[in-house]
Amino acid sequence: MKKKQFKLLSILSVFVLLILAACGSTDEGSSSDGDSGKKKEDYKFLSLLTGGVQGTYYPLGGTFAELISKDTGIKTTAEVSQASAANMTALKEGTAEIAFTQTDIAFYATEGELMFKDNKVDTISALGALYPETVQLVTTDKTGIKSFADLKGKKISVGAPGSGTYANAEQLLEIHGLTMDDIDPQNLDFGESQDSLQAGQIDAAFITAGTPTGAVEALNAVANVVIVPVEDAKADELIKKYPYYAKDVVPSGTYGLTQDVPTVSVLAMLAVTNELPEDLVYEMTKAIYDNAASITHPKGQFIKPETGLEGIGIKIHPGAQKYFDEVNK
Repeated sequence: MKKKQFKLLSILSVFVLLILAACGSTDEGSSSDGDSGKKKEDYKFLSLLTGGVQGTYYPLGGTFAELISKDTGIKTTAEVSQASAANMTALKEGTAEIAFTQTDIAFYATEGELMFKDNKVDTISALGALYPETVQLVTTDKTGIKSFADLKGKKISVGAPGSGTYANAEQLLEIHGLTMDDIDPQNLDFGESQDSLQAGQIDAAFITAGTPTGAVEALNAVANVVIVPVEDAKADELIKKYPYYAKDVVPSGTYGLTQDVPTVSVLAMLAVTNELPEDLVYEMTKAIYDNAASITHPKGQFIKPETGLEGIGIKIHPGAQKYFDEVNK
């Protein structure tokens, strides 16, 4: 009788151990760090979210999509979008796998701050940093606007509510002693801002993008573009409060400017969904950074493996980390 009881207990013990092992495997497969259980072979198509066609994300995104398609064998398409903040939400909702964003917006998303206060995005990680995104306060010589103080009471395009441009506009206004209530804010994208400035329907526009920006170049073709400067003292004040900013300039010769104009910038970066497998993200990262020298857009010169992890405030996808560890060792 005792032998039968012992045998039964042994069988039950083995059964329990098998169940626990199975649970452990399930937990591992649900990891949010590139170990979702999906394999590269499961992907037949990848979507790369960019921004509006008049910005910098879109043309660069087309190049990145070609490089990824060629090196991974997975058809990748660059998609027009509402840019940084909207892209983070889209990644969370699973409507895309890769997206451009600003480093500050990615930080807000993963921390659940500002525009993501009630919509924290905890399913993304970084592929890599790209280039400075210059905050440009654009106007024309006809408006007479030469400083931030001149914006009071004027119609100013500040981007869509919740966008990266909107956050930049709000913070720069704050540093200059202004709020959205002191101006007549217009929620326009870059192309709409260009059209409205050209038609005299608005007085100035905040545009956060790599220079030269298509929308501003188009405006320069029909008007004398003025970039309102962010003076050094104000830039220092901004960076002290919001350390993800850096000093920058719009170089002389850009948009017909006759001298450098001081301003500030954040960084552009690529974010991916955590569920993408490590080997696929490794290949994607390698495709972009190994071929950066062939990128014809002016911002291609800033895309380098040695700076690919600079300024990123969110976790790095294991596949991207593997690539950067290899090339920077």
